[in-house]
Amino acid sequence: MLDSSLFFQVFYIILSFVAIWAIARSWYRQSKTLTHQPFKACIHLLAGYLCYLLFPLFFMVVYAWSEGMFSSWGTAIILIMILCLSYAHFIEPRSLVVKYTDYHLTQQAHTDKPLKIALIADLHIGLFSGSKRQIEKLIQQINIERPDLVVVAGDWTYEPTHELADHLLAFKQLEIPVYSVNGNHDEEFPGPPILEQLKFGLSQSNVIDIEQKVIELDKFRLVGVGDLWAGKADMQFIAKLPQDKPFIIVSHNPDTVDMVPKLAHKALMLSGHTHGGQVEIPWFTDIMMKNKSTLGHKRGLYRHAHADVYVTVGIGMVGVPFRFRVPPTIDILTIS
Repeated sequence: MLDSSLFFQVFYIILSFVAIWAIARSWYRQSKTLTHQPFKACIHLLAGYLCYLLFPLFFMVVYAWSEGMFSSWGTAIILIMILCLSYAHFIEPRSLVVKYTDYHLTQQAHTDKPLKIALIADLHIGLFSGSKRQIEKLIQQINIERPDLVVVAGDWTYEPTHELADHLLAFKQLEIPVYSVNGNHDEEFPGPPILEQLKFGLSQSNVIDIEQKVIELDKFRLVGVGDLWAGKADMQFIAKLPQDKPFIIVSHNPDTVDMVPKLAHKALMLSGHTHGGQVEIPWFTDIMMKNKSTLGHKRGLYRHAHADVYVTVGIGMVGVPFRFRVPPTIDILTIS
C-alpha cells in the first residue's frame, strides 16, 4: 500500500512543477506574438497550459477516494468535471467535423449542377488555434470534399506571431478559388495591428480578398462585405449592382444581415463570428451569446426579410481555450 504522505508529497511536487512550467511557457509564448496586451495574452495562454494539471488531479482524486478521504458522490462529480475540461481542451478542438446543408436560392428548376461551397470561419491563428498541423488537416479535408470554391468568413487571427504568413501557406494546396473577408479580430476590434501582415500572407497563399468586390459565378454573384464592428459593413452598393441573378453575400458578423437592402432576389449571407457559443452549456451559453449577436444568431440557417444568413461555428477559439459540444466545423453548402 502506497504511503499517503509520500503520495501527496509527490503530487504537490508535480503540481508545482507543472504550474511553474505553465507560467513560464505562457510568458514565453506571448512574447512571440504581436499582441499589444502582453499580460492579458499571458493569462489567456495560462488557462490553456494549466489544463495539464488535470492529469495529476485526476489521479489524486482517485487515490483520495480509495483511501476514504472523498465520498463516492463527491469523487464522481469532481471526476466528471475533470473529464469534461480535459475533453473540451485536448480533444474537441482537434475533432474537425463536416456538416452538409442543401439550400435553394433560386426558384428555377433544380436540374442544373448546384454550386458546392466549403464555408469556414474564425480560424483564429494565434494564441490557441491555427497551428500548421491544424491548418493542413483542414485543407486536406476540404480537398476530400471537392467543393467548387472555398469561402472564409473572417477572423483569420487571434494575437498571431510573425510567422502568420508561413501558417497560411497551406492554402496554396487548394486547387480551387478561396475567397475571404476580414473579421473584427483582423480589423483590431480587438487585437493588434496585423492587417498589413495578414494581407501579405493571404496574397502569398492565393487567397482572394473580396471585400466590397463582386465575383461573377454561373448562376450567382458572390459579394464581400466588411466587418460590422469595424464600421465597414456598407450594403448599399449591392442594390446598385445588376439584379439579374441572386447574390451570395459574405460578411463576418451575421447581424449584418439586418442591413441587406431589398433586392430583386432574396440573398443568402454567409457568416461566422459566433463560434456557435464555443462552449455549449444550457441557458448560460445563450445568455453569453447576446454579446456576440444582438439578433440572436448562433449557428445554422436564419431567415430574414431581405436575406437568409447561414452561420458557421468556425474552426478556432478565443477567450478561453475550450470547445465543448461545438466542434470545429467545415460547412459544405450545396446551393441551387
